Amino acid sequence: MPRSEPTMTLTTVLSLLWVLLEGVAGGHWGAWMPLHISAFEGTCVAMPCRFDFPEELRPATVHGLWYYNSPYPKNYPPVVFKSRTSIVHESFQGRTRLLGDLQAHNCSLLITRLSPELVGKYYFRADLGGYNQYTYSDHSNLEVVNKPTIMVPPVVVEGAEVELRCLVPDNCPEMRPVVTWQGHEELAEQAVQVRLEETDGNWTQVSGVRFLPSRRDHGRTLACRVAYTNTTFEFEDRTTLDVKYEPHIVEMTDSLEATEGTSVVLACAADANPVALLTWAQGAAVLAEEPGTRLELQLYNVTPTHDGIYTCVAENVHGRANRSLGLTVFYAPRLPVINASGVAVEGEPVTITCSTESNPEPILSLLKERRVLATAVYEQQLALDLPGVTHEDDGEYWCVAENQYGQQATAFNLTVEFAPLILPESRCTTGRDTVQCICAVKANPEAAVTFELPTRNVSLNESAREVAQTERAGYAITTILTLRGELDSQLYVLCAARNAHGARHRQLHFHHANSLMWAKVGPVGAVVAFAILIAIVCYISQTRKKKSVNESSSFVQTENPPVVYSGDLQPSLHKSEFGWHPASDKRLLSKREGSLDLDVDYANIDFAKLSTKDSYTLTEELAEYAEIRVKYSYLQPWIVTSSLIHPSCEYVLHTKT
Repeated sequence: MPRSEPTMTLTTVLSLLWVLLEGVAGGHWGAWMPLHISAFEGTCVAMPCRFDFPEELRPATVHGLWYYNSPYPKNYPPVVFKSRTSIVHESFQGRTRLLGDLQAHNCSLLITRLSPELVGKYYFRADLGGYNQYTYSDHSNLEVVNKPTIMVPPVVVEGAEVELRCLVPDNCPEMRPVVTWQGHEELAEQAVQVRLEETDGNWTQVSGVRFLPSRRDHGRTLACRVAYTNTTFEFEDRTTLDVKYEPHIVEMTDSLEATEGTSVVLACAADANPVALLTWAQGAAVLAEEPGTRLELQLYNVTPTHDGIYTCVAENVHGRANRSLGLTVFYAPRLPVINASGVAVEGEPVTITCSTESNPEPILSLLKERRVLATAVYEQQLALDLPGVTHEDDGEYWCVAENQYGQQATAFNLTVEFAPLILPESRCTTGRDTVQCICAVKANPEAAVTFELPTRNVSLNESAREVAQTERAGYAITTILTLRGELDSQLYVLCAARNAHGARHRQLHFHHANSLMWAKVGPVGAVVAFAILIAIVCYISQTRKKKSVNESSSFVQTENPPVVYSGDLQPSLHKSEFGWHPASDKRLLSKREGSLDLDVDYANIDFAKLSTKDSYTLTEELAEYAEIRVKYSYLQPWIVTSSLIHPSCEYVLHTKT
């Protein structure tokens, strides 16, 4: 290896050291050398040194020697170098030589082929002859290393430019280090710079790599490698980047839907350095919180209160990140709420409002007596406007809310107050010696009913003996007035009803019992005539047949006519669903409370009294039978039943009206 370049380098270095050492004043015992100096194992180290002594000594020749680990000769420390002789300690045999000129007060020492056992303190001793020998207390600490030193800033933060430095000892004038970086190629905006630095005589080659760190660089390994030309020496140091960065949410449950009563798990994971504090929140309420990389939120038996936006927050000293999701809870309608007044006066406007909550929105319906009055589809409120209520609007209303998850209904009673109404069934009915007047009134609140007889100048209310209140049905009451004795031909009766909302009165019409009966017998007469006609036709037909059989037979008419009508009850047989029994025993009508005296008319056609010329003809074959029954019940439809039976015609007529 050519020596010229190392020599020039050494000369340059020593010249710089000499400039630094010029400040050491002469005239006293003193020395200067670097307190610490280092070099790679197997290489060399040039240990710069300058010493001084009192001027008055003026020695002819100056000698010197280096001790290892002790400044005192009496301790017999190992001799590293000695200018008078070449006798040194075996550890330094052939490894040391003096670089400086002792006459010029330069005691710089070169040590080659460094090994770990040479690590220690080195002291210089000046020998001026005789007793003028002095070991300086100043010394150098030699450190033999086997790798460079990578200096990393205390904190490497994402996005903030940073420089990593590789420190390589460069104290060997005979060997120059070559420094390279590995693993830095993918760093953002990276750049490498090399410079030489000197600190108290200790020379260091510094290779710096600048870059812009990111979260992707976290955990990346960088290597600083040192090699020496024409040698096999290689030294390397590695470091792993610890990049600090703000949180980043890397996993999040998507927005989801759930049915009321089920369970839900919300998960959130974040990447951060240092580890982030993870938080689940709904609005301002914190639901779960802990440091880590993943946090789950368990929601059991979800209700509509769980419906809403949930936010996962990740935070550390370098920043904050958050992400939200929506939880939709489906549920059946809640019990509808009806907002309306329960009592209204007829004619007033009324609005019935029905509202509920559900998800999805329900179908709302307002019903009265199973009739749909209003419907709202996919709305949570329904209003029914009644511009002017009547007594027909009184009653129970239902609000029904339903969706695919269930149904709920609420009942509501609307009470309508109204003035009295005198019903059509109000009338008077006359009997033989009595008059019964019925006044049927519907009102709310209940009306006070009075019967007025203007011709007699009498007014009778419920407290009168002749007045009886017989029946209540909802808002309707039926009041009966009974008058006995001889009737006045000018008599007429008024029904009057009064409550807080008004008064009504009406003259009651009179109906006679006999006229009522004949009004009902009219249709019966038509049936009877038709029955008689059929009987006569069948009889004539049967008679002619008998004549053809026996021409000598003659028809003999009895004294009594063939048709007999009686308005009195006759003791004859009558057929019912219970068998044959005397018609007089049959009860045609059961009296109800407050009913009138009833008349019963009975008609019978008896063909059994007719005689024939043919003595061979059986009476049974000529028998004809017809029966007419009249049934009347007060305040109920009247019923007429007619039956005609003839054995030969085999014809039956049955009529119900």
